[in-house]
Amino acid sequence: MGGAQTVLIVEDDEAIAESIAYHLRKAGFRTLQASDGGQGLRLARQQRPDLVILDLMLPQLDGWRFTEELRAADSRVPVIVCSARTSEYDRVHGLELGADDYVTKPFSMKEMLARVNAHLRRADLDRSPEGRTAVEAGGLRIDPEQVQAFFDGSSLGLTPREFEVLYALARADGKPVPRERVYRDVWGYEMMRGDRSVDVFVRKVRQKLGRGAPGKSFIQTHYGVGYRFEPSAPGE
Repeated sequence: MGGAQTVLIVEDDEAIAESIAYHLRKAGFRTLQASDGGQGLRLARQQRPDLVILDLMLPQLDGWRFTEELRAADSRVPVIVCSARTSEYDRVHGLELGADDYVTKPFSMKEMLARVNAHLRRADLDRSPEGRTAVEAGGLRIDPEQVQAFFDGSSLGLTPREFEVLYALARADGKPVPRERVYRDVWGYEMMRGDRSVDVFVRKVRQKLGRGAPGKSFIQTHYGVGYRFEPSAPGE
């Protein structure tokens, strides 16, 4: 299995876990499986998988706590939540805690494979940023080589997904960018109607910009459309 990428499946429904694992192995991935959150966290720390597929309602350690603990140790590994919980609150809360994506059950294996491949392609791009140039504006440097943004030389501590959202807006030369385009550029596939992922990640980026660059505003909202990157002081 030499260079095969590893996907950790943390799912207590054995039939679902086996089905996901079967299709991933068929597509050339190496898989690891855990039936509770505690075992999943131990495997994640020991095996350092390339991607995690995570249920929320897990014994021992639920998916929300799993995400928090994983993110405290590893901000880079993509996490796809796969849950029967379909409320907007659950989706938003999962993303705010550090998940990169949220898929509701039931789902198609074709869709799951497409999302896994898209997240891993994005992770590969972050590791090989050739052709992507840094953006500098208003004391902020957005650096693809380091997959990080810096204000006056200090890191903002962005996760890779947060960085990609900021970079997608910053490279638009001050033009408004629709949410659908941000999603397509960053997640790698079309945004489903009602998906709040872009809004959640813009809010997270704004919070870190607010802490790292107090008194400055970099992301402006275009209501009903999307967002625009334009450095300004509040009130301008």
